[in-house]
Amino acid sequence: MTNSTKDGKKVIPIAAAEPEEEMISLYAAHKKIYPRSVSGVFSNWRWIMVWVTQIIFYGLPWIEWGQRQAVLFDLSVRRFYIFGLVLYPQDFIYLTGLMIIAALSLFLFTAVAGRLWCGYACPQTVYTEIFLWFEKLVEGDRAARMRRDEAGMSGEKLARKAAKHFLWIAFSFWTGFTFVGYFVPMREMAGAFMGGQLAAWEFFWVFFYGFATYGNAGFMREQVCLHMCPYARFQSAMFDKDTLIVTYDAERGEPRGARSKKADPSKLNLGACVDCSLCVQVCPTGIDIRNGLQYQCIGCGACADVCDTVMDKVGYPRGLVKYSTENAMKNHWSSKQTMRHVLRPRVLVYTSILTAIVLAIFISLAMRTPFKVNVVRDRGVMARVVDAGKTENVYRLQVMNATETDQHYRFSVNGLPSLVITSDTTVKVESTKAVTIPVRVQADFGAASAGSHEIHFEIESLDSPGKLIEKSTFIVPN
Repeated sequence: MTNSTKDGKKVIPIAAAEPEEEMISLYAAHKKIYPRSVSGVFSNWRWIMVWVTQIIFYGLPWIEWGQRQAVLFDLSVRRFYIFGLVLYPQDFIYLTGLMIIAALSLFLFTAVAGRLWCGYACPQTVYTEIFLWFEKLVEGDRAARMRRDEAGMSGEKLARKAAKHFLWIAFSFWTGFTFVGYFVPMREMAGAFMGGQLAAWEFFWVFFYGFATYGNAGFMREQVCLHMCPYARFQSAMFDKDTLIVTYDAERGEPRGARSKKADPSKLNLGACVDCSLCVQVCPTGIDIRNGLQYQCIGCGACADVCDTVMDKVGYPRGLVKYSTENAMKNHWSSKQTMRHVLRPRVLVYTSILTAIVLAIFISLAMRTPFKVNVVRDRGVMARVVDAGKTENVYRLQVMNATETDQHYRFSVNGLPSLVITSDTTVKVESTKAVTIPVRVQADFGAASAGSHEIHFEIESLDSPGKLIEKSTFIVPN
């Protein structure tokens, strides 16, 4: 379309050029985090938990209890040994109780102090700390590792990298070997491995678990916490304004800025934060705690430790970064006031329920009968009238000895007049074994009307305290 001017000339309008399309990638490339070493109260507690958890994990499979491994989950025979306790698949209720205890403990710890589990006892945190220790041992601290990674390949760099990965792989393999040792007798498996006779499935799980440790703690590290762990996503649902979390005191620290040690911050209109960025350098997930609570924070307290060190150097009071609550920061509460509010009804309810369940499980284990009996009517043999005018039913009693010594058991039956067991009334069951025996029960003909009648088998251990009563039915034919 054209436009005309007064002199009759035609003017062709010039169309504006369309803007070029620009592709914006929403993918952010992963940037390697180089956590700086730190020492302090929370770092010490973190290493205490590393030592405690790993001594338990690596040590338990080597402890002997009598003639067997102290802790062994023997799936081949479906028995679970925990020191003097022998559990069977029928004891699944205890596993359920253990899972409930774990869930309630997580709720309790989170309500009290946020991601306490993540920061101090989570396997991902523990093994990352160990792998970082190996890395520092071979390659040096943060600055040295960064310089070496930015530099080109050299003989020294190759040697250090190879030594680091050798230590990682050796430790990961030993971790996988120990894990399988909870399901296969450790000493037997060690002998089989040295002799080259390790079973295929044992070999697979040793290397699978070892590879998972190597990958998660050596390479993925914070990525597991940020993207794979669901706890980071729903933890906020268990927080409230009286939950202890790692907090930056912005009122005291801002405005931040560098200054000399002798300078008066009030004259420079500066807060206590010297903007050294050490809190970012020590963070295992690479966040800046000064930006407030973030889901990436695992609550390890490394930033609080390094900030206290800086405050000591510049002569300021500690606690610019510390464990506190939102209400405590807002209302300027003292430590005692803060703790009184931390022990709120929600926490007390969690504690009461958790204590009750733990006590119930321990009482149940203490009162647990050390044998199990299952009574089944033999459906291959019908109820019948035998010689001397007796009515007979046949049952199968499965007796399981849950102790580690041979036991003798005696049976009796009641529920109908003249009811008696005509087969053997005692049986010997070897330790941790189960036997099934046929039991013939007779009653006088006419002692009960035709039909089904409830009876009870009483099974008593002759070698240890314990008695069970099992219900069944006695059929009287027409």
